[in-house]
Amino acid sequence: MSEYWDEKFETMDLEKMQAFQLGKLQETLKWVYSKVPFYKRVFDEKGVKPEDCKSLDDLRHFPFTIKNDLRDNYPFGLCAVPMDDVVRVHASSGTTGKPITGPYTSQDLEDWSNCMARTFWAQGVRQNDIFQNAYGYGLFTGGLGFHQGALKIGCAVVPTSSGLTERQLMLMKDFGSTVLGSTPTYALTIAERAEKMGMDIKNWPIKIGIFGAEPWSVAMRKEIEERMGIKANEAYGLTEMMGPGVAFSCPEYKLHINEDHIYPEIIDPVTEEPLPLGTQGELVFTALQRRAMPLIRYRTKDITTLHRAKCACGRSLVILEKITGRYDDMLIISGVNVFPSQIESIIMEFSELEPHYLLRVYKKGYLDALSVEVEAKEELYTQEQSVLDQLGRNVSTHINQVIGINVPVTIVPLNSIARSEGKAKRVIDERNM
Repeated sequence: MSEYWDEKFETMDLEKMQAFQLGKLQETLKWVYSKVPFYKRVFDEKGVKPEDCKSLDDLRHFPFTIKNDLRDNYPFGLCAVPMDDVVRVHASSGTTGKPITGPYTSQDLEDWSNCMARTFWAQGVRQNDIFQNAYGYGLFTGGLGFHQGALKIGCAVVPTSSGLTERQLMLMKDFGSTVLGSTPTYALTIAERAEKMGMDIKNWPIKIGIFGAEPWSVAMRKEIEERMGIKANEAYGLTEMMGPGVAFSCPEYKLHINEDHIYPEIIDPVTEEPLPLGTQGELVFTALQRRAMPLIRYRTKDITTLHRAKCACGRSLVILEKITGRYDDMLIISGVNVFPSQIESIIMEFSELEPHYLLRVYKKGYLDALSVEVEAKEELYTQEQSVLDQLGRNVSTHINQVIGINVPVTIVPLNSIARSEGKAKRVIDERNM
């Protein structure tokens, strides 16, 4: 049995891959220019035509697409096909304003399913597995994206969706689920509830986790693996491209981009110039094969690095470093750029702490300030308050040593921080309250 779902593309040499990408890019630029008035207008304003793209490097001359472009063209102004050809519409969670919509043709869904099948296959899922899908079903791409990937593999799907944690555990045990899909924070919620109910989840059939939809640190991955007795894998994606399936982790814990479907760039977010491989910057994606809504040079706001190297897993697909954070999540405290993921990594270094925390941003005079609230392990609450206070000071000192800012850290009562059933809310902004 092959190690790869699609060996041709997953192991394709660079010269052939780039030739394939260029052909698809040229097709897509012509497609959107002729089908989407928005792209015709912005290409013309920039003074470029699809025919000007004679190499992959020429893409740098084409305009970016940003999230506001999608909102300004809500709901289907960027759709490149008649609605008669659209078979499904997803949308982002849309915490503010109009949601970001994502229409799909039947071929788009087939391509998406194959990208998700690559994810499952690379992470050890096979036809005889039972996949418990605790991603939310509905407009959010997670639930149905994972569902269709599992169906493509041919394994059984238990569509629990998110929430009802005790029922998740009952079904996981009774059905003999071997694979769990959820956000990483919800996986920790499940593990914690199992511990409180006296359930020995490590001796259940569950062996694989596929987690995504929010940034998470290597330390959190190790915490999940330790508490659940599974291998914690990653699926990266975004509604604007297809959903999950843009990139997937392999057995070496490397994230590979499905670059035959999605062309990646790294740019300097200030100058907007492309950066070389190995340089950290903002991740930009161009859809190469999508037909309903292919976006050109979409700025994700995600901060990361790309590497080109043959992975020990045998895949030649470009490697995406774990997302450091998002530029719109970045906090500036005492002149220092701070990302929530940095604080999480430090918290996870302390074995006395639980991975449940909140960051509060507030005004201190004219400056922005930050405080951290975090829960300790249950057994620590039987000790004197002075022990908890000292632990908070130790964490604060380590944050200062690593990041260079003074942040008060408070150990809060057990279970006082709400548990997540989806994407965790880590930052409370009190500056305008």
